[in-house]
Amino acid sequence: MNDEYDADREPTEPIEGADLVPPGPVGQEAPIDATAQWAPPPPGATPAPVDVRPDSTPEPTLPMPTLAPSLMPPAPAAPPTPADLSVRRPVLPTLPVEPRTGPSRRIWPAVALLSLLVGLGGGFLGALAHDKVADDDGGTGFADGGLNDVDLEELPPLEAPGSIAAVAQAVLPSTVQILAEYDGQEAGATGSGWVMDGNGHIITNNHVVASAAKSKGPIVVVDHDRNRYEATVVGLSPVYDLAVLSVKDFKDLVPAKLGYSKKLRVGEPVVAIGSPLSLPDTVTSGIVSYLQRPVTTGSSTDQSSYINAVQTDAAINPGNSGGPLVNMQGEVIGVNSAIATAGGGSIDSDAGNIGVGFAIPVEQVRVTADQILKTGKAQYPVIGAKVKTGGIPTGDGAVLDEILAASPAKDAGLRKGDLITHINGDRVSDGIALIVAIRSYQPGQTVEFTVKRGNNDKTVKVLLKGEVDGK
Repeated sequence: MNDEYDADREPTEPIEGADLVPPGPVGQEAPIDATAQWAPPPPGATPAPVDVRPDSTPEPTLPMPTLAPSLMPPAPAAPPTPADLSVRRPVLPTLPVEPRTGPSRRIWPAVALLSLLVGLGGGFLGALAHDKVADDDGGTGFADGGLNDVDLEELPPLEAPGSIAAVAQAVLPSTVQILAEYDGQEAGATGSGWVMDGNGHIITNNHVVASAAKSKGPIVVVDHDRNRYEATVVGLSPVYDLAVLSVKDFKDLVPAKLGYSKKLRVGEPVVAIGSPLSLPDTVTSGIVSYLQRPVTTGSSTDQSSYINAVQTDAAINPGNSGGPLVNMQGEVIGVNSAIATAGGGSIDSDAGNIGVGFAIPVEQVRVTADQILKTGKAQYPVIGAKVKTGGIPTGDGAVLDEILAASPAKDAGLRKGDLITHINGDRVSDGIALIVAIRSYQPGQTVEFTVKRGNNDKTVKVLLKGEVDGK
């Protein structure tokens, strides 16, 4: 899409009761699983309904076309099947010449039913009192007014679209390397990040720092000039795979400019910057390959995330996670989060780039970072229903298998067996696409479902409730 900016639709405004504009239409393709290896279901098997309560940990899978063997860790024994296209989160240990000691890549059985997190939420986040934004004298990293209380860069680095060299020169000072403890090992996992504002806040992926955050281990930010900063976690969002970090001594950090992925067009050139394979300040370029691509990523150690991703063929490898994807004016339009590999297994521990990478749209960064700065927590929307998933997608819509009591779905009059075909006029192809569609909105918004019930079509308005992310 190439939507024009509208200040009245700024996604960082307060969400209570707001009628915000959705980030974009729902993709019509099912997400690609982050960890699973696909195997066909037994003959005559019928997919079971999936409990979509918010405390479940989804492990979605989807068969993909035959591709070359991957560079993923050896897969468990399985009947010969075509290789799949598995989305993996690209994180590596700090030193590529040593054996891998970072997060493991467990291969899960295929055709697992997806536990969609469309369950009834536990209410909205309460009003929490926090200190103002951290400064040179220390602080918590919180900001009472969210993004309104931090110093965001107002102008793009380049007045007009420039060359790759010009973009690299402009954005490299805003890009950082992340060294985080993993499983007790200092710098056991590495990734990338970028400076969000002039107050020392860094954006990266949740999966880059989740282990260090859990164990309260050290996290180090390394800037373009190789200065090192101790960082603390302001908040995490496993659902959207985002994290906000804070450093105290940030006077030498250069903030990036946040753009808008909704203005992108397929085929438009983009640049990815990060630390793939522990090589800082690496610049790659490519094009936008697809917009609003429903992708789910995850592992056995943390909650899966769902993103309506910007797909790109710019080379993204392990270690690029959390780095910026930018347009040709140097504005951040996405956070590099996942890569696709040809699943099949090999003796090598990590897969390389095959020209299919996925970035979290910057609009989601605005919303999630705003919530984390205010409260330390993010939230995501839920409706309170069980949705059928699995099997071969028909593209007809998402079938509701059960409506939970005292839920938004129940209050809206939705029934078991209803087929959801559209949300706010945007098509929903299956149960997997439904969760991506719902998560592109925010708690407190009212969305309109187009429902096919028997031979009749009707519209139903649903008020989305909120569930605290990462609790």
